[in-house]
Amino acid sequence: METLKVNVDVVNVYCNVKDKHGALIPGLKREDFALTEDGVKQNIKYFAAETDQPLTLGILMDTSGSMGQVIPAEKEVGGAFLNQVLTPKDLAFFMTFDVDVNLEQDFTSSARELRRAMEKARVIEAPGSPTIARGPFPGSSNPRSTALYDGIYLAADEKLSREVGRKALIVMTDGIDEGSKVRLNEAVESAQKADVICYVLLFTGGIYGNRGEGYMRKVTEETGGRVFEIGRPENLKTAFDQIASELRTQYGIGYTPINGKKDGTFRKIEIHTNGKDGYKVQARRGYYAIPHS
Repeated sequence: METLKVNVDVVNVYCNVKDKHGALIPGLKREDFALTEDGVKQNIKYFAAETDQPLTLGILMDTSGSMGQVIPAEKEVGGAFLNQVLTPKDLAFFMTFDVDVNLEQDFTSSARELRRAMEKARVIEAPGSPTIARGPFPGSSNPRSTALYDGIYLAADEKLSREVGRKALIVMTDGIDEGSKVRLNEAVESAQKADVICYVLLFTGGIYGNRGEGYMRKVTEETGGRVFEIGRPENLKTAFDQIASELRTQYGIGYTPINGKKDGTFRKIEIHTNGKDGYKVQARRGYYAIPHS
C-alpha cells in the first residue's frame, strides 16, 4: 500500500465514497478520483486507502444539565466504540464541556484509560450567572452553561492542530450552545485549519427539540463529517458503528496546489469520482493556505 506522504507543500484530504443508497464504497483507485481547487483541476500526487493508517481521535461529551439522561448510554456505547476502533498506533483524548471545557484524558492509545475517564464524567448544573475562572477562557462573567463552540474550538486548536495524518472529532451533544466565548464560525474555522473531520451525535427530542441541528450540520458538512440524529439512546450504537466503518474505509488524497501562494485564504475543494454514476464523495469543503512556521 502506498503511504500518504506529509509535506508542507501538499494538501491532504480524507474522504469517503457512498452509493445512492448511502452504502460505503471501498476498493477505489487513484484514477477513480478527480479533484479541483477553486475550480481548477489538480494533479493527485499521493493516494492511499486509509484502513491501516494511524488515527488521531478526539471525543467531546456535553455534560450540561440537558444531557443528564443520556450520559450513561454515551459512556457504555462510547467505551465499546473505543475498544473497537483504537489500535496501538492510534491516539485519542477525551474532553467534556458544560460551564467550562475540561480535558479529562490526554492523548493515549489505551481504550481502558479513556473509558475510565468517561466513567468519571458527570452532569454539571450551571448556576444562574457563573463567573468562569478555571477554564481555558478565564475571567468571563457572561452566563454560561454549555460551552459547545468553545469545546470544538479548543479540541481542534489546542489538541488536534499539532497532529498529522487522519484526524477526527466526535461530539456528543444536543447542539445547543449557551455562553461560549467563540462563535460558531470560529469553531468551524478552527476545525478546518486543523484538518479535522467532525462527527456529531445529535440528541434530539429533548427540552431543546431540534434547535441545534442546523448549527451542527454546518460543523460537519464543512469538515467532511456527518450528523447522526439520536432520538433514543439505543440509536447510539448504530451511529458509532457507522463512524467506525467510515474511518476504516477512508481514502487519503494528496496534491500540490497549482496556486502555491501561502496567503491565508480559504481554498474550495471539490472531489468527484470518474464514471461512477450515483456515487457521492464525503469530504471537507476546503482548507486555509496558511504559511507553515
